[in-house]
Amino acid sequence: MGQNHQWSLVQKLTAIRPFAADGHFGVREISWMALRESVIAELDASIELLKAWVHDQDANIRRFAIELTRPHGVWAKHITALKENPAIGLQLLEPLNSDPAKYVQDSVSNWLNDASKSHPAWVQQICDEWLNLSGTKESKRIVIRATRSITDQK
Repeated sequence: MGQNHQWSLVQKLTAIRPFAADGHFGVREISWMALRESVIAELDASIELLKAWVHDQDANIRRFAIELTRPHGVWAKHITALKENPAIGLQLLEPLNSDPAKYVQDSVSNWLNDASKSHPAWVQQICDEWLNLSGTKESKRIVIRATRSITDQK
C-alpha cells in the first residue's frame, strides 16, 4: 500500500485502516511504517486527515495516528519537519492529552519525548499547559513519560 504511487494519500489511509486496527501489535506497527514515506511527502495533508483518527473509539486507531507522525520514529525515517517544528503535530496530540487508554498515552508521551530532544522548552510548556487544563491521572502519566529526557538532563 505504501509503495503504490498511483494511490492518493486518502486511498492509502483508507486501505490501511483495517490493519491499523488489527488485534496484533506487529500488524499495526508494520502498517504505520508502510505509510511513513507518504506521510513525510504530504505532511500537512496527512495531519489534516489524521485529525479524525485521533477521535476514533478504537484506541488502536488513535495510537496509529500518533505513531505514524512521531518525529523521530522507531525503526523508521525521521520526520524532519516535525523535528524542526513539532507544533505542526500538536493538533493530533491535544485531543489525546488525557486519553483513557495507556496504549495511547504511551504513544503521545513518546511523541512528545521525541520532540523534547530538539525542543525541550516547547515540550515542557505543552506539558505544563496540559497539567493546568486537565490535571487528570492520565495527563499526569503522559507528562511524566513525555518529559523523561528533559528530567534526565537536569
